[in-house]
Amino acid sequence: MKQEIRKTLLYDWHVEQGANMANFGGYEMPLWYPSGVRNEHLAVLTNAGMFDTSHMAMVRITGPDAYDLLQLCFTKDLNACLGINKKIALKNNRCVYGAFLNEQGEVIDDAIVYQVEKGHYLSVVNAGMGGEIARHLAAHKRGRNVEITDLTDKVGKLDIQGPLSAKILMKVLADPGKVFEKMPYFSFKGHFDPSCPSANAVCLTDGTPILLSRTGYTGEFGFEIFIAPEHFVRLWKMIFNAGKEYGLISCGLAARDSLRGGAVLPLSHQDIGHWPFINNPWPFALPYNEDQTDFTKSFIGDEALRNIVDFEFTYAFAGHDLRKVSAEDPAIVLNAEAKEIGTVLTCVTDMGIGRHKDRIYSVASPDKPKDFKPKGLCCGFVKVTSMLSFGEVVELRDKRRKVKVAIVEDIRPDRTARVPIKNMI
Repeated sequence: MKQEIRKTLLYDWHVEQGANMANFGGYEMPLWYPSGVRNEHLAVLTNAGMFDTSHMAMVRITGPDAYDLLQLCFTKDLNACLGINKKIALKNNRCVYGAFLNEQGEVIDDAIVYQVEKGHYLSVVNAGMGGEIARHLAAHKRGRNVEITDLTDKVGKLDIQGPLSAKILMKVLADPGKVFEKMPYFSFKGHFDPSCPSANAVCLTDGTPILLSRTGYTGEFGFEIFIAPEHFVRLWKMIFNAGKEYGLISCGLAARDSLRGGAVLPLSHQDIGHWPFINNPWPFALPYNEDQTDFTKSFIGDEALRNIVDFEFTYAFAGHDLRKVSAEDPAIVLNAEAKEIGTVLTCVTDMGIGRHKDRIYSVASPDKPKDFKPKGLCCGFVKVTSMLSFGEVVELRDKRRKVKVAIVEDIRPDRTARVPIKNMI
């Protein structure tokens, strides 16, 4: 049976703007606009870019036992997921990144879980995964008093990302000073449902309630905004018009992909998926204890992760120029002895970075060399059967070319996601 391709509420706007459209996750989505991927990518690093992310899904988990169910099904330990030196429990108006695994320790989907209040949670998952995650949670209720609601296509969502995002939102928010007060990274305020007690915490200038979250998928300072569908197109146009003087432009999935690649953020079902969720650049998504020897809680898939026999390793890499390979060919990975050791999961070009004397700088790096003009570097993730070290050089090869890249711990430097709001207004 042919899959029905859905359209977001902004489909007509995208087409009117001349966007190149394609199917992604079952939705007709903009890949890029006439401004081009490079300009969209750089706008997020220097000014601001706006993304239609309403193709993503959301699941609501409520009830007296909602917390316990998430503790079982979600990888993060909600009792100790906040703070650095001292771990504290998830609390109201905070959110956390993690994954839902199956019994084999494989990723069903990654997600962000939001605690609206104790007993009321929202989980944002990837396109087409709302029903899957809702069914997964329901299958493990086992007598728990929990209500699980798939909110797919029932919430409008957009992302505004970049250093000028807060300045732009100040023009469309009621009482922005109060909204931005005490709003650290991975926190949120308000709610898109008018019946929710916290809905009046964040409103547009016309009184429309929104959920405003200090999160995103670019590695840069910015926000994700959730709103009732009937107000979504109006919200998009409000922000788009408010941001013109700040250089805000609309961005498609191609820029979203290159930005997240440079920020070392995985794409579900591509960089994480039907293999054990371990030995990768994202150990913070698992509930490790302080010495990284075991987990602080039991969760679905934990035993499989503890008892892996055939190890595979996922690493980030960065090239020396913008040439890249196609992960869809597929592309393979070869070590220094020209032995095939794995495959390329993601290979994109971060147009905002470049090398100078073997160090990577970003166009936003405060200490970048004089007259630094980034030409872009290929970057992404490889999955291999051999343990590699940072700095080690491997070769990526597809049907068209060979590219030498270095295994790295991080890619785009000086990212702004965690910068305090007071420094960005």
